[in-house]
Amino acid sequence: MSVRRAHQPLFLAMTVLILVGGVAMGAAGCGGGKGSAEGLIAFQTSRDSNFEIYVTQTDGTGYTNLTNNAAQDYSPSWSPDGSQIAFASDRDGGVLKVYVMNADGSGQRAITSNPKDDYLPAWSPDGTKIAFLSNRDGNVEIYIMNADGSGQTNISNHEASELGTGWSPDSARIAFATNRDGNTEVYVMNADGSDSTRLTDNSANDWDPTWSPDGAKIAFVSDRDGATEVFVMNADGSEQVNLTNNEALDWSPAWSPDGSKIAFVSSRDGGAEIYVMNADGSEQTRLTHNPADDLVPAWTAAEGGANR
Repeated sequence: MSVRRAHQPLFLAMTVLILVGGVAMGAAGCGGGKGSAEGLIAFQTSRDSNFEIYVTQTDGTGYTNLTNNAAQDYSPSWSPDGSQIAFASDRDGGVLKVYVMNADGSGQRAITSNPKDDYLPAWSPDGTKIAFLSNRDGNVEIYIMNADGSGQTNISNHEASELGTGWSPDSARIAFATNRDGNTEVYVMNADGSDSTRLTDNSANDWDPTWSPDGAKIAFVSDRDGATEVFVMNADGSEQVNLTNNEALDWSPAWSPDGSKIAFVSSRDGGAEIYVMNADGSEQTRLTHNPADDLVPAWTAAEGGANR
């Protein structure tokens, strides 16, 4: 399988190389509000030779390029009301910064300005905060900031590296992946970085956690069954179940706003495409059909209630 590789921060690139055999991707972190399984899906795609942020209907029709920039744009994250999208871009001198734009692609503006990489933004469900990853302190750590970019604070403060964040629906906790135990596992902590608790305890690698809109479940990615698959577990880490059960690579889960469906990325048809399945893993259906790579789906309701 050949999937185009593009610039990504070192830990992300290394983790992806180790876990999924060299596929270039962004991790997806979600927080949830309630809405419907309809709406819009934003995603990262290389169909214009470079990575851009696109949006499509949930049936895979009506594609629109929102960023239209010669640089690389990654990892969209909807604001809870669906009016804005946070994303990462290297358009300013090759360093990744977190940007925000209106849902129609207008008003693109950087909200971080650090000389190190800032990336993988995740908007809190209450709309007041954005979590992101940064290597500004030497290793990759989780930061949070106000939605306008002010008050940037390191909340993980650990010598290990972190990979991805997912907000709980009440914005009180953050699920994340970390290699602090040697392999990559899913943890949860309070939004201020306190009370860090390990949820997965597996000799394989578990990453890319995303909370269901009702707070009861966390979807994540694991290679424990010999292939990279989308799993789901209860929010306390119990009852971990493989949803995709496919020999190809399946990753980057994103819940629909009502929790009935999960979008994800799969290589099962030869390239990286976006699929949608029911929350129990049934009815896995291909959404995008393009020879380029379509990655990091982020789902929002048509009228408010974003989930990503």
